[in-house]
Amino acid sequence: MFSNNQYLVFFLIGISMLLLLPLSMARADNAISVVPQTWQMLDYLAADYAGAVEQGKIIDETEFAEMQEFSATVKTQIVTLPEHADKAALLKQAAQLQTLVENKADTDAVSSQALQLADALLVAYPIPTSPTVVPDLKRGATLYQSHCASCHGVTGGGDGPAAIGLDPPAIAFTDVERADQRSPLSLFQTISQGVEGTSMIGYSEQLNDADRWALAYYTGTFAYINYVANGETLWQQDTSTRAHIGNLDELSRARAEQIGVVLGRKQAHALIAYLRTHPEALEQALTGIALARGRLAASVKAYQAGDGKEAIQLALSAYLDGVEPVEPRLNTVDSALRARIELGMGVFRTGLSKGEAVDTIVKQAAEVDQLLIEAQDLTTNSAANASTIFLGAFTILVREGLEALLIVVALLAFLNKAGRRELLPYVHSGWIAALVAGGGTWAVAHYLIDISGASRELTEGLSALFAALILLAVGLWMHQKSTGDRWQMYLKEKMNSALSKKSAWFLFVLAFISVYREVFETILFYAALWQEGLEIWLLSGIGAAVIVLALITWGMLRTSRRLPISTFFAASSALIAVLAVVLTGKGVSALQEAGWVAVSLAPIPHIDLLGVFPTWQTSLAQLVIIVLLIIGYFYNKRLVAPA
Repeated sequence: MFSNNQYLVFFLIGISMLLLLPLSMARADNAISVVPQTWQMLDYLAADYAGAVEQGKIIDETEFAEMQEFSATVKTQIVTLPEHADKAALLKQAAQLQTLVENKADTDAVSSQALQLADALLVAYPIPTSPTVVPDLKRGATLYQSHCASCHGVTGGGDGPAAIGLDPPAIAFTDVERADQRSPLSLFQTISQGVEGTSMIGYSEQLNDADRWALAYYTGTFAYINYVANGETLWQQDTSTRAHIGNLDELSRARAEQIGVVLGRKQAHALIAYLRTHPEALEQALTGIALARGRLAASVKAYQAGDGKEAIQLALSAYLDGVEPVEPRLNTVDSALRARIELGMGVFRTGLSKGEAVDTIVKQAAEVDQLLIEAQDLTTNSAANASTIFLGAFTILVREGLEALLIVVALLAFLNKAGRRELLPYVHSGWIAALVAGGGTWAVAHYLIDISGASRELTEGLSALFAALILLAVGLWMHQKSTGDRWQMYLKEKMNSALSKKSAWFLFVLAFISVYREVFETILFYAALWQEGLEIWLLSGIGAAVIVLALITWGMLRTSRRLPISTFFAASSALIAVLAVVLTGKGVSALQEAGWVAVSLAPIPHIDLLGVFPTWQTSLAQLVIIVLLIIGYFYNKRLVAPA
């Protein structure tokens, strides 16, 4: 029997690992302090390269020299960043940008390469890209007159009294062509850090973040001041247009040039004009199913305009940002409809990726939109009540908890059967650490950051596949020990060396991954249900589910003690094999929802409990696992066959 002290040691290990995570992240943040400056240089290069080169010829030697310097410095600074899976790709892109500049390439090619690298840099090394509160434009106007007007002019024309004789000249914020390539984030970074080699100084020490964002938004309005009225009409009446910018972060990174590819130049100017002057209007932005429908329509528009990449991003956002946040509510009223929406949107994204005909894409979008209309009616008209919250909380925990429970109980039963009870703390510490990490996930989801739909699906998918591979190995091993007299041989020859310290930590990892995957999904579902305001019924549902799972645990452990050891191993190996197949299906399905794997319909029923989904990708992945299990089964049989 393991001691309470052992429990405490492993419990503290789990907590320590969780508490050390923010510290390691803080160190990483310090190491990548060069990211804002690198991003700013890329943004500046994209906007100003046109002033240095025209049709392959240098038109401004000084400006061109600066473009060469910036492109070289970008590559040098990326080299200094911490190691990351995407770092090599970033360096390759930086080298391509440098070559384009040196060869005096076309303006569009250089601008596109610089902006793509800037976006990729933020994906690999995230930094804050938006204000924490809605910018105060009145405050921005006051700050502009006191800090900027002397050079840039009262109305932003670059004609202030102090601009006389400046080299390079002060920027004219009224220049529409240049403004189209700048975002509020671009202006914020310039205001914060200044521009080396110019009279533009940085204000990071003189102005706080809120003031610099207010100033950035205000200066970003000069070029579009005549479009504000049209923008208000567009924002109020065209929901598909509204779907292009759904929150403050998207607005802070939005460039009129990018939006204009899909909406057209005039509409892009109108939309940017209205939202930069009235960022508070984003409170009226679409959410939930309405957001999904708007982004689905915007995706179709982008595809029709020939921008396949933007169409795919909008389609992915339609699910991850629109549907996924309301999944818990939708599951309680019609889980089958939720599954059809997931499948339909997956097929739609795959069609976009494959370059299907526009008519086909329009038809698929219309079919998905009908499903979304049904979901919108259900989630709007079906007010949350005590019974739906209770049943939702109960079924979610039982469904998700049962998978993790089966794995953990099988491990505990095995160790009891093997007489290795001193290793039980490794399994217990694994699931305890998973619960602690789950609590951390709740805190992160509520108080620190919003966990995006993509992050959630990737975490679920990759952890499920990892657990499935481990279970495949464990299941085949257990089956081998249940065949003939292999167990007796194992006891005599291997017991002293088996389950070494390394193997014991393997048990810890398996228990942690198996439980945390389910805890992660369950916690995020509960976080959404908590917002309904019926906390007592949510907690009651959780309590009832815990009692049911406890009874199942007791029954399984009691039954396992009575089974002959070979029968126990045979039953356990079969159970674990089934779980490996189930987790494989669920893992691939989650990666499909995150946009990592394509979706191709298959004539297969949808059985969510068993991880069976009507797509060829999930089915083929499960078939591979089944084939490996069959091969392993016959291999084990062959080992004990008489010579």
